[in-house]
Amino acid sequence: MEQIEQLARAALERDHLKLRSMVQDLMRDKVAWSNLPRPSTNDPGLLVVSAALVELFALRNNQTAPAWTKEIGPLKEPFFLLESAARMKRLRVLCETQSPEPMRKRLLFAPPHFLEFA
Repeated sequence: MEQIEQLARAALERDHLKLRSMVQDLMRDKVAWSNLPRPSTNDPGLLVVSAALVELFALRNNQTAPAWTKEIGPLKEPFFLLESAARMKRLRVLCETQSPEPMRKRLLFAPPHFLEFA
């Protein structure tokens, strides 16, 4: 499984410790986001989350996202990367309104600074 698929799977499983660790490794490696190939998965959810994350990191690193991400539409139903957003109305509204654009346009919701590191 490719790294971006592993990131997407960790995000869908809401395994934030694993997700943050993997993102930190990729940021340290200074990935050329625009060169990442399309994941070879048949899982539409993994593909959507992969595209959203690649676009997000490309944007944050002042890079162009790979062309394949433009071909990927939204999830069929909204998905909150923080499980607590289902219980906490203010957090849910924050995620719905301020989730980073590459995620929000695909019905993937998280706080505005999700996966940003100091």
